[in-house]
Amino acid sequence: MKIKMILCLMLIGFMYNDAISQIRIAGKVTSIDDGSPLPGVTVAVKGTTIGTVTDIDGEFSINAPSANAILVFSFIGLATEEIKVGNRKIIDVQMSSDTNQLSEVVVVGYGTGKRSKNKAVAEYEMVADEAFSTRVSGAAISSYPQPMEETSNEDYAKIVENGFKNPFADPLSTFSIDVDAASYSNVRRFLNHGQMPPKDAVRIEEMVNYFNYDYKQPNGDDPFSINTELASSPWNKDHKLVHIGLQGKDIAMDNLPPSNLVFLLDVSGSMSDANKLPLLKSAFRLLIDKLRPQDKVAIVVYAGAAGEVLPSTSASEKDKILDALDNLSAGGSTAGGAGINLAYKIAKQNFVKNGNNRVILATDGDFNVGASSNESMEELIEQKREEGVFLTVLGFGMGNYKDSKMEILADKGNGNYAYIDNILEAQKVLVHEFGGTLFTIAKDVKIQVEFNPAKVQAYRLVGYENRILAPEDFNNDKKDAGELGAGHTVTALYEIIPVGVKSQFVVDDLKYQKTKITEGAISSSELMTVKLRYKAPDDDKSKLIVKTIEDSKKSIDNTSDNFRWSAAVAAFGMQLTASDFKGDLTYSDIYDLAKSARGKDEQGYRAEFIRMVESCRLMARK
Repeated sequence: MKIKMILCLMLIGFMYNDAISQIRIAGKVTSIDDGSPLPGVTVAVKGTTIGTVTDIDGEFSINAPSANAILVFSFIGLATEEIKVGNRKIIDVQMSSDTNQLSEVVVVGYGTGKRSKNKAVAEYEMVADEAFSTRVSGAAISSYPQPMEETSNEDYAKIVENGFKNPFADPLSTFSIDVDAASYSNVRRFLNHGQMPPKDAVRIEEMVNYFNYDYKQPNGDDPFSINTELASSPWNKDHKLVHIGLQGKDIAMDNLPPSNLVFLLDVSGSMSDANKLPLLKSAFRLLIDKLRPQDKVAIVVYAGAAGEVLPSTSASEKDKILDALDNLSAGGSTAGGAGINLAYKIAKQNFVKNGNNRVILATDGDFNVGASSNESMEELIEQKREEGVFLTVLGFGMGNYKDSKMEILADKGNGNYAYIDNILEAQKVLVHEFGGTLFTIAKDVKIQVEFNPAKVQAYRLVGYENRILAPEDFNNDKKDAGELGAGHTVTALYEIIPVGVKSQFVVDDLKYQKTKITEGAISSSELMTVKLRYKAPDDDKSKLIVKTIEDSKKSIDNTSDNFRWSAAVAAFGMQLTASDFKGDLTYSDIYDLAKSARGKDEQGYRAEFIRMVESCRLMARK
C-alpha cells in the first residue's frame, strides 16, 4: 500500500513538473519589407507535433515544452526562421521573401495580412494587365497546371454532369439549394499548389455560390428575395442563360438568437500537419472572438476515443475557452462516430429554446475507426437533426482529405460545409459570413422550374448534380433539402436552347407519338415558371412562392454584374472539368468576362478569382 502511494505521489510530481516546465509564448509575425502582419504562418515546436498558425493580425500563442525548445516559422515563399525560446515569453518575428523558393512555385495567390484586403485589387491590376509578369517577387512561373499526384488518397463523390432535357419528356426540373462553398476553396488549394483539381472535386454550384451577389433585400414576410435575369449565353451565342438568385435576410449581430455551440474537433494523428490542427486552432480563435456573452461553447475532441475537454462555457470566459483550444495536440486513430454522439449529447444537455443549437465539426474527414461508412453516418446525423441540433462541417488539410464524407454529414445535418485552406478563408467563413454560416433562416428550400415548350427546345441545370430531386419531392414536406443562412445568397443557372435553334444536344422528334402544346403556352410571353418551397427553422409545414420569367433577347453585354460574374465562374468550372457543354469560350474570354463584372470587391475575393483564371490562361496559352 505504501509503495502504491509513493508511486502515485511520484507520478503527480512528474506531471506537475511537466506542467510548470511549459512556457507560454506569444508574439507577432510581420513582413520585413513593410511591417505588415503575416497571417497563415506556421509556428511549430521543432521535433514535436506542437504547432499553430498566425491569425489574421499575424499574432500567435503556443506552449513550448522548455526553454531549450526551438520555434520554427515557415510559409511558402518566405525564408524559414528558427528561434530558441530561452527565457522569453514574447517572440516577435520578421520574415523576408525567399527568392530561391519563390522561383519554384506558381504565383497565383493573394497578398498577406491586412494588405490583401486593401491591395488585392491594385496588385491584381498590375499583375494581370502585365500578363502575370515573372517580375512579381522575382518569381518564375512553373509548368502549370500539373496532374494530381498518384499517391493522393483524397476521396470525392462521382459527379455525372447534367445534360440537356426535353421539356416534353421532362417538363419539371427540381433541386435542393446548396449554400456550401467548400469546392471553390478546395479547387483554389489545388491551383495554388500547381495542380489541376480532380474533376469530381469541382462542383460548379459551390464555385458560383462562393461569392456574394448584389441582390435586393427581402421586404415582405418571406426570409429571402428572388431575383431573376435572362440573356444570351456567353459560351454559346445561340443559347440563353437564366440566372436565379436568392438573397437571405440580413440580421444584425445583436438581434441573432443566443448560440449553444459544441466544437467537435478531430485531434487524430492524421490532423498533425500544419494545415490541419494548427490552422484549425487559429480558425476557431477567430470564431471565439466573434461570440457574445450570451453564447456558450463546449469542446469535444476525438482520436482513438472521444472526450469532453471543455464543458459548456459562456463566451464571456474567452480566455478559458482559448486555453482549452490551445492545449490540444494530435495523435491516435479516428473514432468519428463516438465523437459525434458525445457532441450531440452535450448540445442536447445545454439546449437553448429558440436559440442556435449547433455542432461544428472540424476534420479532414478521415474516419477510420468505428461507425465510419457513409450510410451509418447519414443515419446518425439524420436522427440528431430532428432534435433541433444542426451541424456545420469545416474541412482541413490535404492528401487524405475525405470530401464526400463531409459533404454528406453537412447535408444530412441541416447545416453547411466549408473547406478552410488558409487563415483568410477562416476569416471569410467564421467572421465575415458569421450569420450565414451559423444561423439558419429557412430550411428545406427547394426549387422547381416548369419550362414553356413553345419557347424552350431543351434546358440544362448548370451544376447541382448531387442536389437533384424527383418532381414529386417538391410537395413532400418530409423530403430534406438545403438550408439558407442569414445574409446568404444562393445562385442557380439554367442553359436554354430556344425553339428553332439547331443543336447537337437536341433529341430528334418522335415517330410514333406527338405532344401537343397548349394555346396558352403558344400565346404566352413566359419562358418558365419558378416555384420555391421553404420552411421556417422551427416549422414542419412548407410555404410556396411562385415567380414567372418572361422571354427576352437581351445581350450579355447589357446584363448586371451579378449575371456576368456567375456566368464567368460557371464557365471556369466547365473549363476545369472539360465539360461537354463548355462551348467555344476560352480562358481569355472568361478572364475578360470576369474582369468586366468584378464590381464591388472589398475583400479581394473576385480579384483573386481573376488571377486564378489568368494563371490557367497562361499555361493553356488560350
